[in-house]
Amino acid sequence: MNTKLGVNIDHIATIRQARKALEPDPVAAAYIAESGGADGITIHLRSDRRHIQDRDLFLLRETVKTRLNVEMAATEGMISVIREARPDTVTLVPERPEELTTEGGLNVIKYEAEITKAIEIFQGEGINVSLFIDPDEEQIDKSISIGAAMVELNTAAYAEAVPSGLNEFDPGFVKCRDELRRVSSYAASGGLRVLAGHGLTYRNVYPVSSIPEMEELNIGHNIIARASLVGLKLAVEEMLAAMNPR
Repeated sequence: MNTKLGVNIDHIATIRQARKALEPDPVAAAYIAESGGADGITIHLRSDRRHIQDRDLFLLRETVKTRLNVEMAATEGMISVIREARPDTVTLVPERPEELTTEGGLNVIKYEAEITKAIEIFQGEGINVSLFIDPDEEQIDKSISIGAAMVELNTAAYAEAVPSGLNEFDPGFVKCRDELRRVSSYAASGGLRVLAGHGLTYRNVYPVSSIPEMEELNIGHNIIARASLVGLKLAVEEMLAAMNPR
């Protein structure tokens, strides 16, 4: 079975917000990504609204035909907005105002109370919840114990081990690849649905997408970077081909 692709369109909004302009519109980008075969659309609604805006969230909720996944911090303010918008899925992520992008996975053990509360609220309203965590068995165990249904494994360390392309003999690559395989199997054996993302590229995606338990990958920056050269529809099609070669 092919691994699904969720396309993160945050950087479309980043370009727009750089000039506080009307274009490019993330809503239009979502339509094009879906036409290229995306199985879902992902956005990160940050507390500082540096890229995706509330307007984008609510319009995307009305227009996305596949599935809308919203990454968010588990704060009261964000929970209130998401309860009103009602996306298909929320992915709880850590967030620091000064970070360029998400730094590391959510510490489910440390923030158990806040995360459990958010899961209970969203699941009570029929919204799926995923936890963005590092590939660590203790984090998996805690995710299961607090009632999470799915996790997204942080692939940053894997991506950093092979920044320029795959090297099947590189010890760092082998270690990170095997860790993702092992933790994916461990999570699935505990009843969790398994997703992954962060730093994945056309060059390094296949060893992750080919993990048997891997249901879906969320990829943004590399697709949007490629889209700036060849167009978004083709960039999505090319990523799907890299993930699931015939």
